[in-house]
Amino acid sequence: MGKSLYIHIPFCKKKCSYCDFYSAIYDKNLAKSYVEVILKQIEALDGNFFSVYIGGGTPTVLSLGLLDKLLSGLSMYIKYNIEFTVEANPESVDIEKLRLFIDKGVNRISIGCQSFDDRKLKTLGRIHGARQGIEAIELSKKAGFKNISIDLIYGAPGEDLELWQAELQKAAGFNCQHVSCYSLSYEKDTPFYKMREKKEIIVLEEDMVSDMFKYTMSYLASKGFCHYEVSNFAMPGFECRHNLNYWDNNSYVGIGPSAVSYMEGARSENVRDLRRYIDKYEKGESVIENRENLSGIKMARETAAVRIRTHQGLDYKWFKDKTGFEIEDITEKSCMEELFKDNLLEYKTGKTAGERLGIRLSERGFLFSDTVSAAFL
Repeated sequence: MGKSLYIHIPFCKKKCSYCDFYSAIYDKNLAKSYVEVILKQIEALDGNFFSVYIGGGTPTVLSLGLLDKLLSGLSMYIKYNIEFTVEANPESVDIEKLRLFIDKGVNRISIGCQSFDDRKLKTLGRIHGARQGIEAIELSKKAGFKNISIDLIYGAPGEDLELWQAELQKAAGFNCQHVSCYSLSYEKDTPFYKMREKKEIIVLEEDMVSDMFKYTMSYLASKGFCHYEVSNFAMPGFECRHNLNYWDNNSYVGIGPSAVSYMEGARSENVRDLRRYIDKYEKGESVIENRENLSGIKMARETAAVRIRTHQGLDYKWFKDKTGFEIEDITEKSCMEELFKDNLLEYKTGKTAGERLGIRLSERGFLFSDTVSAAFL
């Protein structure tokens, strides 16, 4: 497999209460300067990419003209069979932008609906309504998209299992090819985190959130979706290739403030400030803020930690070929035994009785995937 390209568009009209991704309030002059910098960086790239992903922030907050410039600058990398994704928010996407995407080779759209309940959207700090989320899906189909992904959040304050069941059933009715379902998290330095600390919001009980996730797994499976990673569900053949590349711990290039690159065991992170990023580039300085050369065993551990989150799990042969290590080399035996004892892991078996080909998350393990991942690090 080759390498992936990620381009971060950090602009948002408003920061959501739960979001800890780097973003800045949209400014048209700043956006113009930023796109000019991005285009120069794109010109300097070396090599081919098998997937391109433009995320944010909110990429669709950019004007039609700036989006046209950005996508035109990527034309040299858009080849047959490449997966090309753009993230979109319901309040800032329209038919003209969607048709531009199709014309420029974008073949996968990821829509940040988050919810189809107006009260929940307000709680989350979203600036669009449920109707706009539905319209964004309908417009994407009208524009010609055959690969549509929607993001949903569950476990919000005031939500219960019955409300989530109704919402998920509604989402499945739109016949999209991919659904990402994320449990609401309270990340440090977000408004939600501060509100939780001050007890201004009531956080749902863990058992309730677990029941929501269990329902998500069973219901989407009944609708034909494959649960191919902890938070991701796809119709067969529509798994996100760009994300699979991350979970296989393969190489990727990240452009933009806060974006991360990983090449041949070296990981680097760009500065997390838009104006500094532009200023550094224009002065000919490096935009990289942190760089780390990973040892062989650290690469192996990180590979195990991300790959175990997929439905495929860890094949013994694949892991040895990929990292040069056996799984037993990277974690303590007692730790693994504990994960099996707690029914968080199970063996992948072959056709021969007793043949073990690898390990993967059990159904219960998907509920505690962070615990399992941490065991390999």
